[in-house]
Amino acid sequence: MLKNRIKNKEKLIGMYVQLSDISIARIAGLAGYDFIWVDTEHSYMSFETVLKHIIAIKSTGTPVIVRLPQDDLTSTKKILEIGVDGVIFPMVKNAQEANRLIANTLYPPYGSRGFGPMNAVDYGFKNTAEYIKSANNGICRFIQIEHKDAVENIGEIIKNPYIDGYIFGPNDLSGSYNMLGDVFSDKITDIIKKTIEYLHENDKYAGIASGGYSEEVLRHWSSLGAEMLSAGADFDFLRDGALKNRINLENIHKNC
Repeated sequence: MLKNRIKNKEKLIGMYVQLSDISIARIAGLAGYDFIWVDTEHSYMSFETVLKHIIAIKSTGTPVIVRLPQDDLTSTKKILEIGVDGVIFPMVKNAQEANRLIANTLYPPYGSRGFGPMNAVDYGFKNTAEYIKSANNGICRFIQIEHKDAVENIGEIIKNPYIDGYIFGPNDLSGSYNMLGDVFSDKITDIIKKTIEYLHENDKYAGIASGGYSEEVLRHWSSLGAEMLSAGADFDFLRDGALKNRINLENIHKNC
C-alpha cells in the first residue's frame, strides 16, 4: 500500500502521464515504477480520460496519484470519486490554504468532503460503509512546495496531520524568486535542501518533481535528500525515442 510505504519513509520513484491515450497509461503502469503521476493541472485531459487512465494503471497493480488543478473543489470531488491512491495539490502557499484543501478530501467530522463515490467503490460492488471508514486514512495527500511563500510558511503548514508528503516543484519555485527556469542555481538548490532538512527534522516526507530525467539531473535532485523522486513524462519518452530512432535510421540506412 502506497500510504504505508510513505509512512515507512521508503524511497519511491515515478513518472508523469499527461497524454490522453489510455494505452500510454497502461504502458507506464507496466514499466515497474512505484507510482504513476497523472497530471490534470497542465494537461488537457477530461475527467473521462482520467477515469480510463486510472483503470488502466490500476490494472497493472501500480498505485496512481493525480495532480489536481490549482484550488479546484469540483475537480477534487470528481477525482476522489473516481478512486485514486493519492492526490497532489499544487501551488499551496500557506497553512490556511493547505487546511482548506485537505479538508475537502476528508469525510465529516474531520473535513468537508461530499459523499458520492462511484468507481471508488466499484459502483456498489464494494462495501460502501467500509469505504467510508477507510477513505480518510487510505488516500495519500500531498501538497507542492513551489512558491517562496510556502517555504516561509512551512512551519505552520506542517501542523496539518493529514498531509502525507511535501513535493517540491523547482520550476515554479524558482519563478517565485524571479529566477524562472534557473532551477540548478545555488540559491534554489540551497532553499530546497534546507527545507527538506527542516521537513526531516519534523519527521515529514519530502519529494521532488523533476522536469528532466537525464542521469545528471536525477543525481542532482536525489542528492538533496528527498525520499520521493518523479521524473520524465510520456511525451518526453515518445519525443526522445522517436528522435533517437530517426537518427539511427539515418546513420545506418540512409548514410551507408
